Amino acid sequence: MSLSRNPLSRRLFAAAGAAVLLLGVASCGGGDEKQAAGAMPSELTFSILSAEGQASSGPLWQPLLDDMSKAVGVPVKPFFAGNYNVLIEAMRFNQTQVAWFSAKPALEAVDRAQGEVIARIVDPEGRDSYTSTLIVRKGSGVTLDKVLACGKQYDFGIGDAQSTSGTLAPLTFLFNPRGIVPNQCFKTVRSASHQANAFAVATGVVDVATSNSVNTVFMRRENPQLASQIEDIWVSPPIPESGIVIREDLDPALKEKLRSFFLTYGQGQGPEADRQRQVLAGLNYSMFRAADDSYLDPVREMVADQKLSEAKAKNDQAGVAAAERDLAALRAKREVQP
Repeated sequence: MSLSRNPLSRRLFAAAGAAVLLLGVASCGGGDEKQAAGAMPSELTFSILSAEGQASSGPLWQPLLDDMSKAVGVPVKPFFAGNYNVLIEAMRFNQTQVAWFSAKPALEAVDRAQGEVIARIVDPEGRDSYTSTLIVRKGSGVTLDKVLACGKQYDFGIGDAQSTSGTLAPLTFLFNPRGIVPNQCFKTVRSASHQANAFAVATGVVDVATSNSVNTVFMRRENPQLASQIEDIWVSPPIPESGIVIREDLDPALKEKLRSFFLTYGQGQGPEADRQRQVLAGLNYSMFRAADDSYLDPVREMVADQKLSEAKAKNDQAGVAAAERDLAALRAKREVQP
């Protein structure tokens, strides 16, 4: 897929100021037409994180959105952006009402954008988790041991600050346990999407970068030549897959229609179910599984672990105590779950 973005996404992604962020938020749903909380909207806006933009991702999602429109009786339009915070803010201001989010942004949406998780993704092999990876150019001689030795000899590509697999997981599982701070370890550190980082590794712009198993599948399908130039040198423990998040203050009847749509999509027998499964296959999904925000608890643990590391680095004893309490509560909850 092309790494170009549509004009709206480029404008939103490049902007750093609050004024431009608000422009992006307003543009995704037509601020003058914002619906009152709990009222039946005249249309829904479905937000999708995509570094490539609508031109390349749109055809994969549009059949699903068309089917959603028919099922819920309200037109559904997409909003593509290449920045997690733009999409979270769009939901917070009720400019988008439904979203496909990876785990960390889904958690952010629950915590500060009135988001409610209704489903999680299942891949074609039946997995509802994926992995973070560290990638290098094949034949480069860059190994995990060399990377962890630091020495400021490598250019490093990391993900968006809100990226579960691009930033949070490598910090939690790889760098933090070893006391490694990327900005102090590498010659340079640049933040970009998984696709941009993969391209940078393959072309020698950076020596090592974060990625994930989903992006590996995507590259092998869409750009096998690029994929053949890259190899993994580290794989994380499983991470909760992406989820479907809706605004919790949507009309209750509409919420149930949305829930039913996702949980039954591509299920059953017959030509229509077969067609829906083909739509899901294009997105590299097999189904949507029922979920609530408790499925994000592993991500909450990662967030608390990162806060603990940051507090220790600042010698913030109050912050350390708070993060340790959060971690203890989450781990206790995990231990009592079946």
